[in-house]
Amino acid sequence: MPMWAATLIHQPLYVVPKILSPQSNPKLFAYPLTKSKPKCRRFGFRSRSKKLEVSAAKEQLPELHAQKPDAKEVATEEENGDEGFDLGWLPAFPHVLIASMSNFLFGYHIGVMNGPIVSVARELGFEGNSILEGLVVSIFIGGAFIGSLSSGLLVDKFGCRRTLQIDTIPLILGALISAQAHSLDEILWGRFLVGLGIGVNTVLVPIYISEVAPTKYRGSLGTLCQMGTCLGIIVSLFLGIPSEDDPHWWRTMLYIATIPGFIISLGMQFAVESPRWLCKAGRLNEAKAIIRSLWGVSEVDRAIEEFQAVIKNDGSDLDSNWLELLEEPHSRVAFIGGTLFFLQQFAGINGVLYFSSLTFQDVGITSGALASLFVGVTNFAGALCALYLMDRQGRQRLLIGSYLGMAVSMFLIVYSIISPVDEQLGHNLSILGTLMYVFTFAIGAGPVTGLIIPELSSTRTRGKIMGFSFSVHWVCNFVVGLYFLELVEKLGVAPVYASFGGVSLLSAIFAYYFIVETKGRSLEEIEMSLNRNFPPRDN
Repeated sequence: MPMWAATLIHQPLYVVPKILSPQSNPKLFAYPLTKSKPKCRRFGFRSRSKKLEVSAAKEQLPELHAQKPDAKEVATEEENGDEGFDLGWLPAFPHVLIASMSNFLFGYHIGVMNGPIVSVARELGFEGNSILEGLVVSIFIGGAFIGSLSSGLLVDKFGCRRTLQIDTIPLILGALISAQAHSLDEILWGRFLVGLGIGVNTVLVPIYISEVAPTKYRGSLGTLCQMGTCLGIIVSLFLGIPSEDDPHWWRTMLYIATIPGFIISLGMQFAVESPRWLCKAGRLNEAKAIIRSLWGVSEVDRAIEEFQAVIKNDGSDLDSNWLELLEEPHSRVAFIGGTLFFLQQFAGINGVLYFSSLTFQDVGITSGALASLFVGVTNFAGALCALYLMDRQGRQRLLIGSYLGMAVSMFLIVYSIISPVDEQLGHNLSILGTLMYVFTFAIGAGPVTGLIIPELSSTRTRGKIMGFSFSVHWVCNFVVGLYFLELVEKLGVAPVYASFGGVSLLSAIFAYYFIVETKGRSLEEIEMSLNRNFPPRDN
């Protein structure tokens, strides 16, 4: 079963507090999130930009003022106007790219067992035992669950950069043990270690990107997570084609999986640490140097002022604990993150992708690898669109549009099944609905869910909230994979897909009422806006 990266706690809807919605309950917001466009450093070319406005925050924290550009800089911007390209994202791109290779490895390990599992079972002596075959796949999820829970502690203690390097140890070791396995126990241990590493990485990479990327480009750079996962799946499926003829090819594929791990370990040695983590650790000079190199000289003072407004410089913010997630406003963000991932998984992404190979067989595409490749390319195309739209249309709009598109796609497939249409037309509609579903998922529900949670989280508890959220993701992922086929056998495809469409509609409604737009706002501005009892900090 291809366990795709879909991207956390479910609570009954009757206890949902009305939060994160200025329209429905403005009293819960200390500082409204006013629309503003932060001024960003542009490398090589300039275009008009407006200074960052934190109007409401200024009333409470007057020291957080946006720096006014000098007359010479304004004149230069007006002179250049819209000429050339905006390259303000370029300094941060290499660092983000290296971190996103962790998601490539995630996607690769998702797809690496898609075809070769039969060869693995035959060679290791458990062929025909569906329970053991499923265990080899699902133990990966068990390791990822534990890795997600432990990631918050690791990132608080070591920072994103060092933790990403440490995390390559189980990834490389697990791939090697799996490649050299000669028994069921060995392949299970290898898959568990890989899952452990993946669970940490899926939490760390969105945090790292959100804290390193310039505000203006945070959304676009954040979609590299989804793109890396898509590319990893595509590469693993492509490399898996020879396994149909070579029963030992799966070992070569697992050896290949060690290469990205070594690249990540080496590459992160040259990558920067999160300036926000450095500020928490009291290493202000290092934080300033990184801001200067990635965001521009003009951003240093303002960024440090914002950091110090929400972060203590004595290192105490590195000692957050899980109980803080029960306190406001962290509990609200944790609830939002958990609900988003719960809805995302029960909107059926893994079930649809699992069933897609059978859907393609109906129109003559009998190769499961080829069918998965079609779906993978569609997923990547959607991620490319998200890259363009994330910082233009905003998170909330993409999330709503994505879930509405997924709902329409599901209902189209249901119509093709239950309506008295021509058989060939019905198959074509099923294919169209499946590809539409994957494409619309990749535009919003996939990348936005993983990105908006660290944006809404406070600097102090970001690691814990992300770890909590992704652990819920893995639980929901496992449950859907475990019961999907059983529900299809008992109820049929149409009712199950109709329920997926219903959850997609519910997800769009949830996003409309409970998600705040974070586009173009610094993480500190968002944090202050969500905390109505924001305490003053003495630094």
